[in-house]
Order: sequence, then structure tokens, then C-alpha cells
Amino acid sequence: CSLAGVVRAYVEAKEHGLHLIIGSEINLLTAGGEPYAKLVLLATDRAAYGNLSEFITLARTRADKGSYRAYASDLEGKAAGRPHLQHLPGCLALLIPAGDASFEQLFGQAMWLRTWFPERAWIAVENLLRATDGPLIERIERVGHLTGVPLVAAGDVHMHLRSRKPVLDVAAAIRLGKTVAECGFALASNAEQYLRPRVRLAQLYAPEWLDETLKIAARCQFSLNELRYEYPEEIVPPGATATSHLRALTEAGALYRFPEGVPPAVRAQIEKELALVAELKYEAFFLTIEDVVRFARSQGILCQGRGSAANSVVCYCLRITEVDPRRCNVLFERFISRERNEPPDIDVDFEHQRREEAI
Repeated sequence: CSLAGVVRAYVEAKEHGLHLIIGSEINLLTAGGEPYAKLVLLATDRAAYGNLSEFITLARTRADKGSYRAYASDLEGKAAGRPHLQHLPGCLALLIPAGDASFEQLFGQAMWLRTWFPERAWIAVENLLRATDGPLIERIERVGHLTGVPLVAAGDVHMHLRSRKPVLDVAAAIRLGKTVAECGFALASNAEQYLRPRVRLAQLYAPEWLDETLKIAARCQFSLNELRYEYPEEIVPPGATATSHLRALTEAGALYRFPEGVPPAVRAQIEKELALVAELKYEAFFLTIEDVVRFARSQGILCQGRGSAANSVVCYCLRITEVDPRRCNVLFERFISRERNEPPDIDVDFEHQRREEAI
């Protein structure tokens, strides 16, 4: 029930030319708080990633830090105030059967999954050569045949090489707060949870189960490079655009700053800055900072823009900074430029006693 580490994974995958499939493993509870089923939920597109993130947030905010409470009913549209989370649109679901799950339990879970994730559900077959795997796989095959939910090969991979098993055991011991010797059956029973070669996988899994892994991977097209800053829509009044509203605020601020008329050099700088801001589509960024500063001033909270933002005449007109361009040589390119290809850094300090009010 987390997406922790996803950015680091994305950066590494990109460096090696791999497409990263993004998802999360979640243990669902019944309404009474009893364990119900374990799912792996995979995001296929940008909207699905947002739905999965919201579901994780919902589960995390119900519990103390470091834990979560996710209910099967959440995915049935019964999460308070979040009907859109019903069957998590765009997400694929893999049921991970428990080693001691009975046929009846598996059948009920598979039917539930088929109901709420139609055409987006699989039962994972994890053949890790444990003592319980043989009978469990037989039950899984029966359930798959009766319910029509396809089976897919899975490995529950925790390490890249078999030789890392001692490290895996130590990590488990740290998590449990025990010595390795005291962990007993809490440790993995063998070293099969590694990235097994495809030749080895072909010996352990039916060809159709392996084929399903490719079908799932092909549907998971989401990439973190699709994410962009999303600014509040309410910062732009009805009937205006971000560009027109930023210009209107800048012009009003120019009249405030230069009541006797805007000097030609300052006017030229304003036009230069607004043109570049529009070209790079940073209007919403400036409007968001202006909105925060305006709120602080309306509440009597002391605030002051500083740093490279002092090189911007637009920031001066918006009252974000207090550096008069007539009294110094501003260098706007130090603040924002085409070449950096990232939003500028506007630092605003708030009096520490009331900073939380602004936040």
C-alpha cells in the first residue's frame, strides 16, 4: 500500500531503457477488519495512477503512520465520499492467493475480483517450490477454470540473485525486531524469490501463464514522465485565461508601483518577461505564488520574496518581491531562462509564528 521508491525505480529503468510497470501490493480487509485478499494493482494510464494514489492515501489516512487499512468495500464504491474509486478504473488486479487458502476461499475471492474488475483480473500463480505450492496451484487451476479468471505466472521477486538470500533474511529480521535465528518461519523458506532465468520459468509455468505476463505488460503504458505540475484552477477567474489574468495583475501592480507612469525601460522588461513566461507556460506558477502572497498580506502575515526572484520586474509588480528595478540592474535570465526547462525558484519567507496559517 505504497508507491515509495517509484521515482528512483523510474530513473534507473529509464537509464537502462526499460519500461517500468507501476503498481502496489495491498492487503484488503473485510468490513469487520479480518483479512480478505491480497491484490497487486497495476496502473495502465495516467488516470489509473491517480486513482491508485488516491486509494493508497485513503487507506493510509485511516491508520497510524507506517500502517494502513484498505477494505474490499472501498473497491465496491462504498468508500465514503469516493464513489469514483469503485473498481479503480484503469487499474489491473492480480489476486495473490494465500498458501493455506481453501478452494472455497479462492473461489469466493475470484468471483469477487471478476465482478469488480471485469476483463482486468488475474489470479497469480507463484510457483516458488514451497511445500504448499503444488496443492495450492491445483486449487488455483480449478478456480480459474470454473470462474473464467485467467491465471498468470508471478514470482514475488525480492532479490536479483539467489546469493542475496542472507541479505533478505537480515532485512526481515530488522523489520521484525529479532535476530535472524529467532525469526524461524517468518523467513523465506528457500531462495526462489529471485529473478529466475526464462529457461527456468519455462520449466515451472505453463506457456499460457507466461503469455499472460506479456499481455499485462502491454496494457501498462503509464510512465512517470506523463506527470506535470497541476496548479489550482481557481486562481484564474471565469472568462479569463492564465495569460490574460497574469497580465491584468501585472498591469494593476505596475500602476501601484509606478503611480506616475511606468518608465520605458521597465515597460520593455515587463513585456520581455511576460512573453517568456507565456512561451514556457509558467503563468499558473506565478499566479499560484501571487495568490499565496496576497492571502498572507490580507491576514496581516509578514512575508517577503527573496533570492533570484528579485531579478523579476513581474514579481515586483505582483508584490512578491520589493526590489525596485529602477534602483538596480536586474538580470532576469538568472531567475528564468529557456535553457533550464524548469519552473523558476521563487522563495517566499513567512514569519515563523504564523507560517502554518499560510500553509
